[in-house]
Amino acid sequence: MSRQEILAVARAEFAEKGLSGARIDEIAEKTSTSKRMIYYHFGSKEALYRAVLEEAYNGIRATETAVPIEAMNAEEALASNIRITFDYHHENPEFVRLVMNENMHKGAFVGDVAGIKRRNESVIRVLSDIIAKGVAEGVFRDDLDPVDLHMTISALCFYNVSNRYTFSQIFNRDMTSPEAVARRREQVVDIVLASCRKRRT
Repeated sequence: MSRQEILAVARAEFAEKGLSGARIDEIAEKTSTSKRMIYYHFGSKEALYRAVLEEAYNGIRATETAVPIEAMNAEEALASNIRITFDYHHENPEFVRLVMNENMHKGAFVGDVAGIKRRNESVIRVLSDIIAKGVAEGVFRDDLDPVDLHMTISALCFYNVSNRYTFSQIFNRDMTSPEAVARRREQVVDIVLASCRKRRT
């Protein structure tokens, strides 16, 4: 059983049950390995949880920074960034649950993940470059803050996964169909682009 295979099972367990609810013996059983082997690789349950968080954040940051913005105009680049961020959240609901669980712990563990702040800075650099391109092209406001922009994109993409079941029940609207997902993705693109565009005088 490889370290990566243990991480995959642990990710599902932590996403479903949180740090306190997940059990190392259950992870060991599902990976057909031993608790001793898991502790050999990771040292502790908390360290395994941090490794799961690290891998989860690495995945979304690699996705967010993959847009070849040099070949696009600013609006195309930002729209592409939004779409791949939206799709990552939609295709990785475990990531959303992990983030929700970590917020229940008031971010107690994510801050100790090695290099996470440096990796998170990468998406801010990308958005800064997109904003600068948009300002130079005369299409974006010159007072946009890349961290605020990242928060807005994340919030709109996150909600579609974190609240999909409650929203569907309350408003009797299927948020999981391919048509609903595609429609919401483009709505998020339109909302964010509209908020960034230079106001006409």
